[in-house]
Amino acid sequence: MKAPTYGIGLYAPAGFVVEPEAISRATERLEALGHRVVVDATASTRWQRFSASDDERLAAVMRMASDPRVDLAIAVRGGYGWSRLLDRIDFDAIAASKTRWLGHSDFTAFQLAAWTHAGIVSFAGPMAAYDFGALEPSSFTNDHCWALLGGASYEVELPLEGPADFSASGTLWGGNLAMVAHLVGTSHFPTIAGGILMLEDIGEQPYRVERMLYQLHFAGVLGRQRAILLGSFNGFEASPNDNGYDLATAVAHARARFGVPIYSGLPFGHCRDKLTLPFGGHAELEVAGGTARLRLSGYGAAPR
Repeated sequence: MKAPTYGIGLYAPAGFVVEPEAISRATERLEALGHRVVVDATASTRWQRFSASDDERLAAVMRMASDPRVDLAIAVRGGYGWSRLLDRIDFDAIAASKTRWLGHSDFTAFQLAAWTHAGIVSFAGPMAAYDFGALEPSSFTNDHCWALLGGASYEVELPLEGPADFSASGTLWGGNLAMVAHLVGTSHFPTIAGGILMLEDIGEQPYRVERMLYQLHFAGVLGRQRAILLGSFNGFEASPNDNGYDLATAVAHARARFGVPIYSGLPFGHCRDKLTLPFGGHAELEVAGGTARLRLSGYGAAPR
């Protein structure tokens, strides 16, 4: 069966694109796969540290939702910017549009709010500049992305480190740890019980990762989950003050302290090889002997 093709919109809801050539590369590669690409003006502009002013970036988001040519809106990059828009977004209009939304990093803020306000399932996965426009794009990332988006369910087997012989199912949610911790206690944060929480981050020292996990623990978020899946945590250097305390130490402490099964090794986040994961979809996790089977569903079929 031929893989579905999409009308893809590239837009910049947060930071400006550091390398404009990456947008051209992404467009060419996506079109070579048969997709139709619409490039929003925000993909190539810059205002302060953002792609455009708040008003212009908000307009870009709504253009993605209202443009009949766009089935799948892909953020060109993360950075910072979604937080300034959350209280101004018409999430009901976005839900009605049936547009699919894909990205990671700062995009997590949108995902949390979209699920909270309108039950919108979105996708944590590749972005235009970082992934599709990379000098050497990842076939792992591309293959898993289009395979998951192309069907109503998806299954992947992968090695994970954590408790043996475990099974759980629930709503899959989460994303960038800093953004998840950032929105705790706000009106944009979902209350999900019995879920499977996925977390990743970049540029955060292990003690900061642990501190943010404590924030989620003290807020009661971790204790409500059936399992936690840790993705990529990179982009930091050890400090002389760490004295042997590293990310593995922080994760071991979290496993012992928080009373919820924690698995590490999920290919997800700020890494070259990443899965595409449905935020708000249904996940079934089965682990045996260090090998995990993750079944994903409940995120809707691809447009035909």
